[in-house]
Amino acid sequence: MAEKESQDLDDNGSDQVAVAETGTEETPERLDLKVDIKEVGPCKKHIFVTISESDIKQLRDDTIAELSKETAVPGFRAGKVPERLLAKKFRKEISDQLKQKLLVQSLEQVSEENDLDPINEPELDVENLEVPESGDFDYEFEIEVRPTFDIPDYASMTIKRSVKEFSDNDVAMARERYLAQFGQVVPHDGKAESGDYVICNLEFTHNGETIREMEEITLRLRSTLRFQDAEVEGFDQLIAGVEQDDVKEFDIKISREATDFDMRDETVHAKLTVLDIKRLELPEFDDALLERIGVNTAEELDELLKSSLDRQTAYEQRQSTRQQVLEKITEASTWELPEGLVRKHVDNAIRREVLEMQQSGFSRQEIMARENKIRQESVSMTEQALKEHFVLDKIATEQDIECTADEINAEIANMAVQQGESPRKLRAKMIKNGMIENLEAQIRERNVIDFILSKVSFKDVPMEDDSVESVESVNRSITSSINDSDASEEESDQED
Repeated sequence: MAEKESQDLDDNGSDQVAVAETGTEETPERLDLKVDIKEVGPCKKHIFVTISESDIKQLRDDTIAELSKETAVPGFRAGKVPERLLAKKFRKEISDQLKQKLLVQSLEQVSEENDLDPINEPELDVENLEVPESGDFDYEFEIEVRPTFDIPDYASMTIKRSVKEFSDNDVAMARERYLAQFGQVVPHDGKAESGDYVICNLEFTHNGETIREMEEITLRLRSTLRFQDAEVEGFDQLIAGVEQDDVKEFDIKISREATDFDMRDETVHAKLTVLDIKRLELPEFDDALLERIGVNTAEELDELLKSSLDRQTAYEQRQSTRQQVLEKITEASTWELPEGLVRKHVDNAIRREVLEMQQSGFSRQEIMARENKIRQESVSMTEQALKEHFVLDKIATEQDIECTADEINAEIANMAVQQGESPRKLRAKMIKNGMIENLEAQIRERNVIDFILSKVSFKDVPMEDDSVESVESVNRSITSSINDSDASEEESDQED
């Protein structure tokens, strides 16, 4: 999940933020700085800077001289105003410009001379800094920097590569899943079975106190029921056999990385009241349906589905091999990351995973299932993702690996087909919401992974069947409503 991208390492800035920018073309003279740098935490430095009185005087004189060239006052033309008059009349403006020049120039010089590689803007209270009329100018700040590490010899690695050949039965099952979107969910009078839909009310209690209620929620009976902060294994077997008005009660353990800190690893009690049961009826597989889908024959549909299965397998294969590669090249990465930095990128980690699954043709339900899993393990996964980012970015820099415009265009075209809209509209939408940078970063990361995989040795092994088709996801949290989405639209989609 790790990529080099400007908006991932800091939504409010760049992952390659220079400590400051001059905005000028001329190279200023070096300042006589005294700099004291101390490590104050993982990838974090506290820096104390002293600018000499002589440097301050020189820059103040330069500032007044520049102002003199551009400023006219009553009785004096521009360029003819006495400097003492300017210094008195425009004291605040001169002070502000001087402070800006001193900070910009000194910050750049500190960064260059001390080999700083910042990942965020410096924590610097500019408003409360004042340049003294006499004496040295002291200021201090903290800044997060990239970790330093050595890249191991990945050419000596052996990676297990999962492979799978699809049978006719696999394609038939894929066809059934695909056709389900054209089916109808109809009332069912009998007992609920695996795959049926149960409309129910849910009540969650902790220590006898109700903490959350969900009314008229639609759940499909699948082997795993996954919320944003917890999941129930064997859900279909637990609920199978219920009828209207039946009540089922069971316990759920909250994820140790739930948003609600106090509820992590706690057990809550769930009460499920059945309101109605529905069953999915697949459509008639005839010429009219083929025309609606946009294919001429059943064989043509199967070819498209086979292609989609191949892409999804490639995704799983890429995820598996990437995980192994990254585990091997980061296993010696004992350096820590600032907790604040990790938490800022939890949502970015989710966006990246969702985008990549969209590119690979996964359904909305499958994507939601993976998204909820990420939310449950967000902190540890994001910390690992950031470490992977730094490693991959270093390899990309060393090997001069980038992505091309053609690669971006090809990915957008593929995603447009999957989502049923034009590439032009999709590109505009991605530019508007900032996802185009994520896409570029993903392609660059993928190119790095491909480069590493071209150097390692492989051992082919059968791919395990770990389909997210067995997961029913609810885009809500049991313990907190902070990350809840408006689930009514999703539930109506399931019933349509």
